[in-house]
Amino acid sequence: MSVSIYTTPSCPYCTMAKQYMSSKNLSYTEYDVSRDTRKAEEMVRKSGQMGVPVIEINGRVILGFNRPEIDRALAG
Repeated sequence: MSVSIYTTPSCPYCTMAKQYMSSKNLSYTEYDVSRDTRKAEEMVRKSGQMGVPVIEINGRVILGFNRPEIDRALAG
């Protein structure tokens, strides 16, 4: 399973998303888009959004900390 989370340090929903993944014992790759302009551009290209978090699970892009969508993506 491939999980990526595009975040910023000041985003409370990013923190919630990371805690949720950890609570499910899932490893993820975090990209801090406030420090990495290449990843920020990638996030906008994938999501069409400037807001964080943007979560990508096995190629499926989820905007925000949307727990039902995250659970659906994790289920397959």
